[in-house]
Amino acid sequence: MPATTQPDRPRRRRTAALLAATVSLATAGALAAALPADAHGNPGGHGHKPSRYQDVQLLSFNDLHGNLEPPSGSSGRVTELQADGTTKTIDAGGVEYLATHLREARKNNPYSITAAGGDMVGASPLISGLFHDEPTIEALNKLDLDVTSVGNHEFDEGAKELARLQNGGCHPTEGCYTDKKFKGADFPYLAANVLDEKTKKPILKPYWVWKKNGVKVGFIGVTLEGTPGIVSADGVKGLQFKDEVETINKYAKELQKQGVKSIVALIHEGGFPASASYNYDCDASGSGSGISGPIVDIAKNVTPAVDALVTGHTHNAYVCTINDPSGKPRMVTSAASFGRLYTDTTLTYDRKTGDIARTAVKSANHVVTRTVPKAADMTSLIGKWNTLAAPIGNRAIGYISADVGNTGTESPMGDLIADAQLAYGKKLDPETDLALMNPGGVRAGLTYKATGAEGDGVVTYAEGFTVQPFANTVNLQDFTGAQVIQALKEQVSGTNTAAPKVLQVSSGLTYTLDLTKTGADRVVTDSIRLNGAAIDPAATYRVATNSFLAGGGDGFTTLGQGTGDLVGTDDLTALADYLTANSSATGPLVPPAANRITIVQ
Repeated sequence: MPATTQPDRPRRRRTAALLAATVSLATAGALAAALPADAHGNPGGHGHKPSRYQDVQLLSFNDLHGNLEPPSGSSGRVTELQADGTTKTIDAGGVEYLATHLREARKNNPYSITAAGGDMVGASPLISGLFHDEPTIEALNKLDLDVTSVGNHEFDEGAKELARLQNGGCHPTEGCYTDKKFKGADFPYLAANVLDEKTKKPILKPYWVWKKNGVKVGFIGVTLEGTPGIVSADGVKGLQFKDEVETINKYAKELQKQGVKSIVALIHEGGFPASASYNYDCDASGSGSGISGPIVDIAKNVTPAVDALVTGHTHNAYVCTINDPSGKPRMVTSAASFGRLYTDTTLTYDRKTGDIARTAVKSANHVVTRTVPKAADMTSLIGKWNTLAAPIGNRAIGYISADVGNTGTESPMGDLIADAQLAYGKKLDPETDLALMNPGGVRAGLTYKATGAEGDGVVTYAEGFTVQPFANTVNLQDFTGAQVIQALKEQVSGTNTAAPKVLQVSSGLTYTLDLTKTGADRVVTDSIRLNGAAIDPAATYRVATNSFLAGGGDGFTTLGQGTGDLVGTDDLTALADYLTANSSATGPLVPPAANRITIVQ
């Protein structure tokens, strides 16, 4: 079968019965005993009884975020560890290539399942975000995705919009974008721990079961319990988010009662690997191995009835084993983000027990290289939506002299956005003093090299949209100096103690972040200056933020307590206006130096 054609396996329609079951994983390194000779046999032909053991292929990925086209800059690269200990970077991602890789991987694997760990949509580039992510759902249908959990970004536009993505129908205010009605997802979104406040029932199906020739694998899908803290209040209105472990354990029991013993949990929560290389050995000893973060405690407490965990959210790559509560190794995987990797896991299903032989499980992450042929159907899909988006997306909004990166504790892109919001704030109210930007809202950087026909150094509206896709508004609020100091300390304390969220700051605001200290003390109070003067705790400061921070998002409760609210335009318009006003073809904008925060380590 040519790599650029659709696979010949039957399509799953959302009207088909949604069954339920589960899958088990363990690492190749945990292989403890040889299976019988027929362990990897396939079902026999006509008149032959299927062998006891059947290999099941599980292909998985996570955090696509509507990246249909190859991501640019560092967002479109992965780091690969070489045999000699050195590393190299590889260009990766793009659904034209992801489709080819997945279709090639499925060849000669009649028992193949494709699953995802959430955030398929949301914070998407213009080609998808402009159309409320209908293009991404269409692409995932063509990829033959079987099932996914919800992620926090599936709630960016609220539960009703998520239901539309699942069930179809044209957008309630913008209508249909083409002459065909949007059909919705062919695959089930699972939301076991997301309940309607009134009914106390999951808003979508909690689990789903894959079946073929007597082989049954069940999937339970959850998002992180802390979703309300990282999504706008409107997006999670009327919803409850329950504990991940308790929810998975509850539905694992339900699946077992139905005779499903092979179970996989799709969890939109993740960890932080010891290495930035996607292919590092997580289970080796030494400083370059291992994993930390929320997924570790989750994995240690999820019932042993669950055989594998497909995870996401942190955008990291890892294939690790973490012992379950019984002390038995269990596979935990994540395939980075933006479609740059996919995970290929082989599960050996025991037809006699109905469970996975964990000692036979093996798994690895693979790069979605751009050296393979493009999938023609994906090229066609991208072309269709790009044609619709072009009149808006191709418009030049500014010029840059070099790449404006979005990596690091303080990033040039983060500073640029903060400067843009300060400038816009001063237009609304000349008394505006400073601007603060949440790091998670800086979705990409700006790349000097042209991505199309616009020319090097030209920033298009589509590129700006990729940087700031959330349609937050720029809000002005009054805070005391004491509150400004407290907000800065909340970067590294409270819910942000273990994983700091360092705000990007506008020009004129400086301070020292001492990472050798702990908690709130990491922000050195005496070092905080605005235009060279110490912040006066008793004075009033006019602060520009986006609406997400103004609502207390990301654990910045103090920023939700401002007064004198004034709501302005959307944040992307503020960025576009700033670039247009401060750059030209002959005088491009120089990226900020990202030296406003002095970091002590």
